[in-house]
Amino acid sequence: MKYISSSRMKAIDTNCAYLGLLPLQLMENAGAAIAQSVKERLGSGKVLFVAGRGNNGGDAFVAARHLAGIPGYSVRVMLLGKSRDIGTEEALHNFSLLRSSRVQILEIRDSSQLTALEWFSEADLLVDAVFGTGVKGEIKDPESTSIDLINREGKNGKTVIAVDIPSGLDPDGRDFEKAVYADFTVTFHHMKAGLMTERAKEHTGTVKVAEIGVCADAESYVGPGDLQMLQKRKPEAHKGKAGRVLIIGGGPYSGAPALAALGALKAGADLVTAAVPDSVARIVASYSPDIIVRKLSSSILCPEDLSILSDLINSHDVVVMGMGLGKSTETLEAVRKILPFCRKVVLDADALSALSGTLFETLAGNCEIIVTPHAGEFARLRGLDTPDDPEAREKAVREFSGEMGVVTLLKGKTDIISDGKQTLLNRTGNPGMTVGGTGDVLAGITGSLFSRNPAFLAAACAAFINGAAGDLAFEKAGNALLATDVLEKIPEIIREAGIG
Repeated sequence: MKYISSSRMKAIDTNCAYLGLLPLQLMENAGAAIAQSVKERLGSGKVLFVAGRGNNGGDAFVAARHLAGIPGYSVRVMLLGKSRDIGTEEALHNFSLLRSSRVQILEIRDSSQLTALEWFSEADLLVDAVFGTGVKGEIKDPESTSIDLINREGKNGKTVIAVDIPSGLDPDGRDFEKAVYADFTVTFHHMKAGLMTERAKEHTGTVKVAEIGVCADAESYVGPGDLQMLQKRKPEAHKGKAGRVLIIGGGPYSGAPALAALGALKAGADLVTAAVPDSVARIVASYSPDIIVRKLSSSILCPEDLSILSDLINSHDVVVMGMGLGKSTETLEAVRKILPFCRKVVLDADALSALSGTLFETLAGNCEIIVTPHAGEFARLRGLDTPDDPEAREKAVREFSGEMGVVTLLKGKTDIISDGKQTLLNRTGNPGMTVGGTGDVLAGITGSLFSRNPAFLAAACAAFINGAAGDLAFEKAGNALLATDVLEKIPEIIREAGIG
């Protein structure tokens, strides 16, 4: 059975909003699914909704409104807290509608109110909507007491339905303090990881996965929700904590490593060092004083440079290698000798020519690798033509990534990102980005994100950011767009996503 983490589900919800599916619509659908589950278990009678102040409570408010319009049901909603403290616009909107829906409402300000009430004992069925997947840390009152009272009524034979996940249960399968014992759990879109553990099964009862109309593309395409899963810079962080990126490139070309270095900086890396051949060091340094430039020994990358690079690799979180290197025999040999020293590496452009299946096998388990080929480079990596058919191309990327133990970011009109187990597509970007240098910028962004995030997430989000920055730049520059125009728009995309 497919299951999903709480952070991934939150990302999908955000992506739905990005596509135009309003959170209010998803809440309405979730509430309708809960109401249906209540009707299936209670033909008529008294229903008590115990609701928190988040979206889980919002789902319950919708369900209560639906049931209150059906003859034979007496509906009560107990809000744990004050209505002014309801956390989302959607939940507050649906709470306000209860006042016009023949629903009895009580706002609980103190846990002593809970024990003094007869609402728990008078109910024929209780709906647990206290926490959902947002539970964090120690459970305090009045939530803690409400969980105890729900469980008391469950022991007395009352039916208990949990909304999305029994309150108190950890949504991702970690340990938890206490939780509601439900007879039935209505979870949304996909099974949650936390419902799959043996201990959790004692609390969930029968689990139903209710479809609530999530857009398919919100799950299969990268969007702003995925960006919100990226690690955020902490206020107490000091220099270097947001990532140290080492760029290894240049020789025949000087602009490529400079653009990659600037891409990493614009994407939020704290420190970026460009290790480049002596022949282009001064040119790369001239692009920006923010790039730390280290000269290598000759006019191209060569095996002798390993003495310089080994210490640099150790002092950086991730290596981004390949941009502008050229494909001389010496250079490709150097790439192969450098890779065993890397813990995390993004391989682009000319560095891809050094790769082979046996090299991947040698590095397996010791080095996390992201490769960023275009269709021609991907064909050479596989030794097979890259399919034109979208489904066949996606399958090829997934199989290659799984076999080689890497994350692949295949660049194209629609980017394909896969680690062999999970796959995402990206459709940001435009024809103006065929200009030289935009792939170098992408490599730098990928390295920056990879320095502090998992490889698959870093590659997927880098593709989105690079393409979205290119789309903003294209609005002004059109087909005269330059890679440097893309660089300037990266911070705007990151800021809009709320991660920088």
